[in-house]
Amino acid sequence: MPAALSSFTIFQPENPLRNALGIFILTTLFYFIGAELRLVEALSLFWPLNGVMAGVFARYAYLNRLRYYAVSYVAMLLYDAVTTSWGVASLVINLSNMVFIVTVALLVVRDKRLLKGRPDPINALRLFNYCLVAAVLCALLGAFGSVGIDSQTFWPLFADWFSEQFSTGVLIVPCMLTVKMPGNETLERLRLDKMLPVLALIVSVGASVVIGGAGSLAFPLPALIWCAVRYSLPATCLLTFVTGAVEIVLVANSIINIAVAAPLSTPMMFSARLGIATMAICPVMVSVSVAAINSLIKQVSLRADFDFLTHVYSRSGLYEALKQEEGHRHSRFLTVMLLDIDYFKSINDNYGHECGDKVLATFAQQVRNVVGEDGLVARMGGEECAVVVNAGDSHQGFELAERIRTSIASHPFVWRDRTLFLTVSIGLGSGKAESRQLTEVFNRLMAEADDYLYRSKKAGRNRTTARLADDLLVAEPERGA
Repeated sequence: MPAALSSFTIFQPENPLRNALGIFILTTLFYFIGAELRLVEALSLFWPLNGVMAGVFARYAYLNRLRYYAVSYVAMLLYDAVTTSWGVASLVINLSNMVFIVTVALLVVRDKRLLKGRPDPINALRLFNYCLVAAVLCALLGAFGSVGIDSQTFWPLFADWFSEQFSTGVLIVPCMLTVKMPGNETLERLRLDKMLPVLALIVSVGASVVIGGAGSLAFPLPALIWCAVRYSLPATCLLTFVTGAVEIVLVANSIINIAVAAPLSTPMMFSARLGIATMAICPVMVSVSVAAINSLIKQVSLRADFDFLTHVYSRSGLYEALKQEEGHRHSRFLTVMLLDIDYFKSINDNYGHECGDKVLATFAQQVRNVVGEDGLVARMGGEECAVVVNAGDSHQGFELAERIRTSIASHPFVWRDRTLFLTVSIGLGSGKAESRQLTEVFNRLMAEADDYLYRSKKAGRNRTTARLADDLLVAEPERGA
């Protein structure tokens, strides 16, 4: 996707005039759409305006200002002034629209601030409740304002207002909060097998038309849940919105006949809308749950495989990496190094554990820099690290270990106003490993490396010890260094 397109948005925090114009245009556009779908004077079959504007104000928190709400309200009044003769009733009816918009927007913004935008199944349930509360408040005011311009009494009007606001809110607000403009890479990934849930959704709506009856409204639910499992949260919200909107239109036009022997009436519409709204929240909650589970799995996997402090492999992560290497069908010569920072306890005792943590993290990254892409580095516990490399022979492994040792000895570790120099003791184990015996050979070489690490420490530390062929080789610092 071109950068200009991906970053395009109607609203900008630093441009109040542009924001006000955008709100005015969106309000007028969706008021027009809703007005074209009117069933009676003040009531529409499908009223997208409130859900769209609530989603806009909730998505862009900087729009939650009285002046921007006022712009939206004025746009509604101007549209009514040009197209209707409602007079003073227009003030009350459009105020009811603003009650829905402001209620949902403020509650969602509050949740986003408290939960910091994390995917949470409870968020979807909260959104369902917020639309319910906002629809009740909107219906009370809207029905009161509509009594004077319609022949119906208050309670039938309240039922229509409530069911319409609730259903469209549940369908539209999640869509407005999540949907993004697709990129070219998204379009390229669309394949027939990935479109099967959408095809199932189309077939299920078709079945609703053919079979009819009140239960037919729930036919798309399994397909929507399939979509929730297979697709992202934004895609699920969009498909749910489209399905719900289509069903409402089909029911209103008796294309989906939920009352076999009777014409569509207001109580039936009330039931249809509430049933669709209840259905709509299910796939959204499933999708949010899947997103939360996937996020949790990634976090748990990351924490299990990598050491939080040093950002190198953990002990379990190293074993997982070795298991993945076992799938490669070739033998190799493996060198395992065990490294231990000399006198690390004195650093914690003299400078504190915060300094010790900083030293450990810097030490691990310094080792990682020397090893590069040629091997695996892991923290095995405390100040002990392991390095696993595919070496041509034991001499190459020994040379790499010496580069690590001399690099650590010459690297200054800065802590506040002090400069510390560390040394490290290293033990090596080397041997040939078949692909399917990699973990088993690693364990044997690890025990060998641990033995030679002990010898390095016993011989005075700051040295590398290994057995090359039949000779025990010890590399130690030059005298006077």
